[in-house]
Amino acid sequence: MEDSKSCTATGPSSRGKRVPVSVSSSTSGQMAGSNGSVGMAGSAGQRNGTSKKHSFKPETYEACIQYIGDGSSALPSFPPIELSHSFSSELTLEDVDTFRALYREHCESFLDAVLNLEFGTVEFLLRDFWRSSDNNNLDECEEEKYLSKTKLYLLCHCAEVQKFVREVDYQFYQNTVDVIIPDVLRSIPNALTQAIRNFAKNLELWLCESMMGVPEQLAQIKTSAVSAFCQTLRRYTSLNHLAQAARAVLQNGAQISQMLSDLNRVDFHNVQEQAAWVSQCAPAVVQRLESDFKAALQQQSSLEQWASWLQLVVESAMEEYTGKPTYARAARQFLLKWSFYSSMIIRDLTLRSASSFGSFHLIRLLFDEYMFYLVEHKIAEAQQKTAIAVICERMKKEMDFEFECQFAYITSETEQQNTPSSVSGGDVGNEAKRLKQE
Repeated sequence: MEDSKSCTATGPSSRGKRVPVSVSSSTSGQMAGSNGSVGMAGSAGQRNGTSKKHSFKPETYEACIQYIGDGSSALPSFPPIELSHSFSSELTLEDVDTFRALYREHCESFLDAVLNLEFGTVEFLLRDFWRSSDNNNLDECEEEKYLSKTKLYLLCHCAEVQKFVREVDYQFYQNTVDVIIPDVLRSIPNALTQAIRNFAKNLELWLCESMMGVPEQLAQIKTSAVSAFCQTLRRYTSLNHLAQAARAVLQNGAQISQMLSDLNRVDFHNVQEQAAWVSQCAPAVVQRLESDFKAALQQQSSLEQWASWLQLVVESAMEEYTGKPTYARAARQFLLKWSFYSSMIIRDLTLRSASSFGSFHLIRLLFDEYMFYLVEHKIAEAQQKTAIAVICERMKKEMDFEFECQFAYITSETEQQNTPSSVSGGDVGNEAKRLKQE
């Protein structure tokens, strides 16, 4: 490789300023490890100047931008890509380093768009990086000057490149979620909530369109991570919406008094008797939660105090499983038990035509969603992964299960055609049920 090959471009800094950047085989590794923002991937904003705009009115933009979190540490590390096998003769180690540098810049530009609420810009960043087939300006594409589309797609076949993209994406998208919604309970403007939801709605479509023709394995890695990212944004905005609605209830003294009065009429002994054989929860634990809940209502606790209590409940329930391989399974069982008990209490309130039923239903929805949020992060912490990574693995297991069911059905059907008496339709159904249980 020669160190003399270099090109110059301009790109956005972490807050939108443009700085000159030089790319060469000797510096591409340094670029990938630097904290400054460089601009090969950021050129989309230049070529599509009209797209690099936010959809907010000036006063709305100023009101919304303050709710975006700090992005100074949102970029993850970009480890060197070390190919452990001989690769195509058309590729060089310089190409691998260039891909790494380009991918870092792509993530920087993505983050820059988010920090400035320019969500629409992301579509063009994706099209340019993956050299979308309908990109009519491929000759003007800055990335094409450094790494051709042919070499980019050849690199996408390399297992080490796929691993690099997967690891970076899991951390990057998790950090980006924390930038967009730094506090799920904090009240945010409706305009920002709607913008985030629209972004989550469109991003998957943008990615799929921009990756047409990209090698399937890498495309699956990207779509899985982005799907988890969008799913998380949708859930967190819903959680935030529930939190703001519940905050209004929890600040209303008259409603709280009515809730406490109605709750005191609930037959918790009967609830425990019906739920015990399903949940197998210790009566003392249930009684303690009942007492704590009533005490918090009586004290008219704030939303933040309720959130702290829920966190203590999760930590207490999961304490005995800390460090054990059964932690994730125990956490899921805890969620099921919590949901079951909540349903039993709501059922009792319904039968008694409780005046505060609507308030309890809202609080129940919030608590269930927040519990899911807490448990998901606890599982990720226990497994030393990001929540995005946990979601992606769960999605993969669901896909594998569907494949196994379909394969079992096809196999059984083939055997039935060959030996009609050997396999019955009921056996196929039983096999599917067995796979689901596993």
